[in-house]
Amino acid sequence: MEKKHVIKLTPQERKRLLSVVSKGQNKASVIRRAHILLKSDEGKTDRETSELLYISQETVRRTRRGFCQEGLNATLAGKPHPGGTGKLDEYQEAYLITLACSDPPPGQARWTLKLLAKQLVNDSIVEGIAPETVRLVLKKTL
Repeated sequence: MEKKHVIKLTPQERKRLLSVVSKGQNKASVIRRAHILLKSDEGKTDRETSELLYISQETVRRTRRGFCQEGLNATLAGKPHPGGTGKLDEYQEAYLITLACSDPPPGQARWTLKLLAKQLVNDSIVEGIAPETVRLVLKKTL
């Protein structure tokens, strides 16, 4: 089976990739992609490359495809990984902070994460929330 995305590096691209892998001043993912492109340019199969670098064949294929479609810079940089959306909106976060700064419920010396989470549900602010989410919101804010 013939490769769909064949890697043919220019001398300048090869020099840049060799610099990336030899200096060790880049992220591991960038160095790994550089190794994949260098091995592919040397004529190694996906299987040989994946075994040499201890990665999956799919990673090799994805990197080769990215190089052919987007070029060297985009391949080395990789795609951005957007963060998840927040669990609480601004109003809910403000309510939580106000609640955490208020006096604790009767019989309690202070607010705990579990108590705050339970109170948010009891006050119909959220349908459900984990104490860890409460902790992360408070850590970010306070």
